[in-house]
Amino acid sequence: MPDFKLPSLGEDIQEADVLKLLVSEGDTVTVDQPLMEIETEKATLDVPAEAAGTISKIHVAEGDTITVGQLIITIESGDSAAQQAPSAEPAEQAAAPAPAEPTPAPTEEPKPAEQPEAETQPSSEPEPEVEAPPETPSSAPAQPAQAPSAPAPQPAARPAAEQTAATAAPGDQPAFASPSVRKFAREVGVDIDTVQGSGPGGRISEDDVKLASRNRPAPAAAAPAASAEAPAAPMAGALGTLAAEFRELPDFSQWGPVSREKLSRLRRTVARNMSQSWTEIPHVHLQHHADITAMEDLRQQFKERAREAGGNLTISVMMLKVVASALRAHPKVNSSYDVAAQELILKDYVHIGVAVDTDRGLVVPKIEDVDEKNIIELSIELNEIAERARTNSLTVEEMRGSTFTVTNLGSLGTGYFGPIINWPEVAVLGLGRAQRQAVWNAEKNAFEPRLIMPMSLGHDHRVIDGADGARFMTWIVEAIKNPMLMALEG
Repeated sequence: MPDFKLPSLGEDIQEADVLKLLVSEGDTVTVDQPLMEIETEKATLDVPAEAAGTISKIHVAEGDTITVGQLIITIESGDSAAQQAPSAEPAEQAAAPAPAEPTPAPTEEPKPAEQPEAETQPSSEPEPEVEAPPETPSSAPAQPAQAPSAPAPQPAARPAAEQTAATAAPGDQPAFASPSVRKFAREVGVDIDTVQGSGPGGRISEDDVKLASRNRPAPAAAAPAASAEAPAAPMAGALGTLAAEFRELPDFSQWGPVSREKLSRLRRTVARNMSQSWTEIPHVHLQHHADITAMEDLRQQFKERAREAGGNLTISVMMLKVVASALRAHPKVNSSYDVAAQELILKDYVHIGVAVDTDRGLVVPKIEDVDEKNIIELSIELNEIAERARTNSLTVEEMRGSTFTVTNLGSLGTGYFGPIINWPEVAVLGLGRAQRQAVWNAEKNAFEPRLIMPMSLGHDHRVIDGADGARFMTWIVEAIKNPMLMALEG
């Protein structure tokens, strides 16, 4: 196929940002040769060529947001060139169908004034859902093709479509919006077909929905109708209130010089996910401290063996093993809450996410089956996955499927803190900086120096009561204090 469209990027991922083009028009490429580097909400990926040939047209540019199924590159192979031999201008004919494709319109927007809006829209859209297949981006942008007046002179087709989208009243044609925006509109009680889109081709963003919510006389009245189909129905009223109270920022430049910095897709994803987690999950934080003196002695004893094996034996590694055993002993903490079904999903596997600080922002890759691996194996795997995170080479699958998260800010000098739960998990453990403290030893009737580490457990109070969380923390504290006992009994 000469026309190469963006392939599926994985479940729930419908769009990406073009970070870097790796080829130019006129270049000859081979099968599986990387064509461009893109950034999704979870990872950075290379898009490989599906066929060998010559690049005749690149339909996107660096910085564009592209969707699954969108035409991105036209590759002319020997066969396709032969089929187009009768044409007087093969290159133009190959590129001509581009405007008729469902999605190129947003990426080749001819109006400069609207380009910033096209770039910033993804920041306001929650993570795309797969609950509404008929409304996926690959089918929703069919609106620009509705212009009936340009079958042959293709360059005129796009302006006609855009004019239609710009002049038609809301509700006259299908709404041009992603599934995630449609879901948000349902949650806040706004009819998506009544919203005027401000993006390219009339595309509706979450900000457009918020504006419509503020301007409607009673946005909460539509919320009950959405509760039957929205999984997060209990939060619909709260989200509607938040949208209704949304306020524009003041003009800060009136008080002094300012500048703007566009957030990366990863940063926007982190912001959206944290907002979702904090809004939907009633957090409770329990703080405790653990005597890790014995654990540190073991670490010093075996760190060279781990280094020889290619790992790095740290307190975080040893804590992974402790937490995995604690999750097996307290399966409710290793679960997820299905709001729609009002059921608890108990998982018979332990995949622990580890928060890693990178130049791009916070990422949480997972280590699978932690309870089935020894500490040396975990030290090697954590060392490797942290390095891939810092070099921006994690895969999408490495970022999905964790059942519990551990985050350690001890190296940055932090003590107690309140970590936010990584939805759809129900708990997260934060580790702080360990310090030597004088601890009273009743048996010796004297103070002695002990290495004490602060810990904070954030848990979902819908699933885990305070007493359940306290028992989970106590189990961990005792296991840390007597690591050999855990090894023998755990």
